[in-house]
Amino acid sequence: MHKHIAVLAGDGIGPEITVQGLKVLEAVAQKYGHSFHCRHAPFGAGAYFSHGASFPEQTRLVCDEADAIIKGPVGLSVAQMELIPLPERPEKAAILPLRERYDTFANFRPIVLPAQLSCFSPLKQEVVGQGIDIMMIRELVGGIYFGEKIEGRETHNEYAKDICVYNYGDVNRIAHVAFKEAMRRNKRLANVHKANILATSRFWNSVVEEVKQEYPEVDYTSILVDNAAFQLIKNPTQFNGVMLLENMQGDILTDQAGGILGSLGLMPSACMGPDKGYVEPAHGSAPDIAGKNIANPYSMIGSVAFMLEKCFGLQQEADEIWQALAGILVAGFRTADLAHKGLSKKMILSTAGFGEKVVELIVKN
Repeated sequence: MHKHIAVLAGDGIGPEITVQGLKVLEAVAQKYGHSFHCRHAPFGAGAYFSHGASFPEQTRLVCDEADAIIKGPVGLSVAQMELIPLPERPEKAAILPLRERYDTFANFRPIVLPAQLSCFSPLKQEVVGQGIDIMMIRELVGGIYFGEKIEGRETHNEYAKDICVYNYGDVNRIAHVAFKEAMRRNKRLANVHKANILATSRFWNSVVEEVKQEYPEVDYTSILVDNAAFQLIKNPTQFNGVMLLENMQGDILTDQAGGILGSLGLMPSACMGPDKGYVEPAHGSAPDIAGKNIANPYSMIGSVAFMLEKCFGLQQEADEIWQALAGILVAGFRTADLAHKGLSKKMILSTAGFGEKVVELIVKN
């Protein structure tokens, strides 16, 4: 297989964890006879300072020509971010336009913690049980984040409005993605919403429950988002399977799930559209540790595995990366964010050291 990949390394720790992801990608390519041509392009806060835009036109063209996109986290220190005008900051001027440009409506975020690694979680062993295995599927290009933003003043009273809109097509397509994923897994799906308050959630539910008629084998439950947040802490394993979420609620609950795992460094993600997708770590750019070679590259390497699976259909290659990632942690190796007091220094891996271990396992197996 020969594919073109746009690489947007981003800011902070983005470049150093991206190097490790590409190192693993090259090892897979050599082992299985693939060819991946990577083109790097500026993206994020650093791109604003170097090119005058967080998502420069040249980067858009590189992404247009690519078969898939690898994106690192974006954002610099608070002081540096304050130098960027609000409309030009990467959250608004880069991330949302990237999603909109390629209609990447389906966000996959796996929440996986095998029983052998339950020590990572702040939850008790009896709560984690035999392990957590949830695929959170978040609608990514609709809802309040993409709705109209209004700020104004009436009779000396300032106000602001953020409008949340979902149409039938938006909900129908993400529901099908979620039910199909449930069919691939354990045939369980929890639909998360706020239908007791929000009209958009009531509409969302009506469409999701129409779609579920096409998947009678799926064990379907419906749950309010506030209760879902509570239940994720009380008994996360009850959600083992698929959780379907709208955009803003999904943004919040997926980060909460990262807390359950003990680190956002264990959360890769894939953002898929009809014709193209991009993959990215679910965490931020951590500018305070950038360049120190201590960042956890798991999420970026896992995102590369997601690209092989979701963008290119290379399931065996993706599985080999997932197995290597799990194998390293089960063997007792840790990155700085996961290391516990008293752990031998030889078991604590640097960013580069972790990437090298993954490559070593892929080459050896």
